[in-house]
Amino acid sequence: MTDPQLALDALPPLSWVPVEGEGSVDPTTGTLTLRSAGGVDWTNDATGGEQQHRAASLAFVAPPTPFMLSANVFVDGDRTTFDAGALSIWSDRDHWAKLCFENSPDGEPMVVSVVTNTYSDDVNSRLVVDSSVFLRLAFLGDDAWAFHSSTDGERWDFVRLFHLAVPAGTPTYVGFLSQAPCGDRCDVVFSDVRIRHSLLSDTRNGS
Repeated sequence: MTDPQLALDALPPLSWVPVEGEGSVDPTTGTLTLRSAGGVDWTNDATGGEQQHRAASLAFVAPPTPFMLSANVFVDGDRTTFDAGALSIWSDRDHWAKLCFENSPDGEPMVVSVVTNTYSDDVNSRLVVDSSVFLRLAFLGDDAWAFHSSTDGERWDFVRLFHLAVPAGTPTYVGFLSQAPCGDRCDVVFSDVRIRHSLLSDTRNGS
């Protein structure tokens, strides 16, 4: 259900998927803060283990035409293993993806991406030396998506290009996620949120 108190001027109406979560919006700065519950994640274990979809994403229905969604992602407070703020794509339990600013088992913040077509394909990208990172997802049309990260929100580093085969008639939601698989909670601040209704024509030239 759409929550009118959780609205960002730049975006369509936001609602929780696949579960209810906790969040707040500062209308003066246009920032969104999400607080995850403890022990929550999205994962479809590639080895056949139990699925987990208890993390909450605050999201909107994706447009049918190409677009890009980006934000600066900051995790507030102490970090536990695998806690993360992320941009998310959700269709159903077997078709979803996320681009994360995640804490590694070695305690190093990283850009990590997960794409799930029945099973999750989990890939570590680069280490992040700053306290925050810009993340971007881009819908290219025909079920094709791209993930990028950036230090400044201007030049974008390629993370991943992938196909997400969404079942016919199933809406796709894109938005923001906080997870804390091993911790008590994870507070994530999303700022400089932007949506551009245009096609990313080159996924590897920094644009």
